[in-house]
Amino acid sequence: MSGRVVSVNVSTRTGERKQPQAEVLLAREHGIQGDAHAGDWHRQVSLLALESIEKMRARGADVAPGDFAENITTEGVAVHALPVGARLRLGGALVEVTQIGKVCHDRCAIFYQAGDCVMPREGMFARVLEGGRLRAGDEVVVEELGSGPQPPHGRPLDEVEV
Repeated sequence: MSGRVVSVNVSTRTGERKQPQAEVLLAREHGIQGDAHAGDWHRQVSLLALESIEKMRARGADVAPGDFAENITTEGVAVHALPVGARLRLGGALVEVTQIGKVCHDRCAIFYQAGDCVMPREGMFARVLEGGRLRAGDEVVVEELGSGPQPPHGRPLDEVEV
């Protein structure tokens, strides 16, 4: 399974939309250099599929890559369907899925705009196993599916529409 990176996004503070960058550097066991969420923990990098963003656009939300505070926007790989432990090659970097979705404590602007937000269900988080540079257009390859908890929808990756 493979796809591509649509956008790489960074913010220097938590709780805000991330801004697209020409290129980012993923540092081993740290995350994206210069991003507020980088550090020694399990949510070093966040990913969201463009297909998930398009679901929100169909509901009337005026959103773009980075608006969900995701670091990496992908296309062609149903990242929301990957189990914990899956490994993805992102350009030259290698990441491992550590968490699927998240709890949103407050309703975000996107929720108020569209009545829903996909990030709590379809966003995923990873730690960086091998560092490397990443830019829009780079390939995304699922190298290993992993055997951890499955996404909440409970459907295998090969049955999920992208």
